[in-house]
Amino acid sequence: MGPVYFVMAILGCGDLQDQCQQARVEPTRYQSVAQCQAAMAAVLPRHTDLSFPTIAATCQRQGQQMARAENKKRS
Repeated sequence: MGPVYFVMAILGCGDLQDQCQQARVEPTRYQSVAQCQAAMAAVLPRHTDLSFPTIAATCQRQGQQMARAENKKRS
């Protein structure tokens, strides 16, 4: 199982920040969602070349994750 990390997805949105679509993913990996969110203010200005009225970002979990199995009693 590989590590879990966070990446910042750069979104292009309409005027009212609706109809957003992922335009890019930043190559930097963050160890926590808090670190990713803290970096947004510095990262967003690098993406002003995108042809959208509004540019936004979101942090997404990446890497392999193991599903947790729950024990259920059988009747």
